[in-house]
Amino acid sequence: MKRWQFSTVMLWVGLVFLYLPMLILIIYSFNASKLVTVWGGFSAKWYGELFKDEQILQAVWTSLRIAFYSSTMAVIIGTLAAFVMTRFRRSWGRLTLSNMITAPLVMPDVIIGLSLLLLFVQMGELFGWPAERGMTTVWIAHSTFCAAYVAVVVSSRLRELDFSIEEAGMDLGATPFKVFFVITMPMIAPALIAGWLLSFSLSLDDLVIASFVSGPGSTTLPMVVFSSVRLGVSPKINALATLIILVVSLFAFLSWYIAKRAEQKSLEEMKRLKQEAEHV
Repeated sequence: MKRWQFSTVMLWVGLVFLYLPMLILIIYSFNASKLVTVWGGFSAKWYGELFKDEQILQAVWTSLRIAFYSSTMAVIIGTLAAFVMTRFRRSWGRLTLSNMITAPLVMPDVIIGLSLLLLFVQMGELFGWPAERGMTTVWIAHSTFCAAYVAVVVSSRLRELDFSIEEAGMDLGATPFKVFFVITMPMIAPALIAGWLLSFSLSLDDLVIASFVSGPGSTTLPMVVFSSVRLGVSPKINALATLIILVVSLFAFLSWYIAKRAEQKSLEEMKRLKQEAEHV
């Protein structure tokens, strides 16, 4: 009889601990009962009710737009900050910038949300902008704290690069601006994609900061779900969560499949080149 190793047992325990609640949620999304904890038979009616709920659909569209804009802006700001932290010489300015960038990582969301709320209120009184809180203020707030995560991810990648490649490009006549976009950007592209995806998920999941800086017409999906849970969990939330899990799973599978195909093509190309070299 084959004996299971301790690492194998812990692996399966961890997988069950992580994915069993999701499996239960998916099963109960097909519950016919209005009570989420009482099984009333198999039914898909809550998916139909979900697509009839304009409030949830509008919140989903709002969250997706804010997450897209915030993650894009966070990648731009975070990349610039990471470049400064890794390319500039050591000084008090660089140390101060590094501390300011990493501060949102350890700062509670309540403090960040409250400070941004006070900032927007003071700006509205002094400059007249923003006149009211809405999608713009949520976008700025999410870009602010997501940029810190992007800076950490991108800076770790920049520290691993061989600076001599950039120097070679400048020796051949390329300007620093061209070197950054032609040489540096392609090499840090995986880190940029990872930072964008991380920022997108953080913005899509945020509740506390958005609650402080949002206004009429800018209610995000986590705010709608939280308000509905306070009044009693609706089975429509289970259906919505199941659809989100399905979309994320499909995206992860496609990413894995594309990466696997690219790796196979690379190995086949290396094998072909090796065979050609042996024939020569």
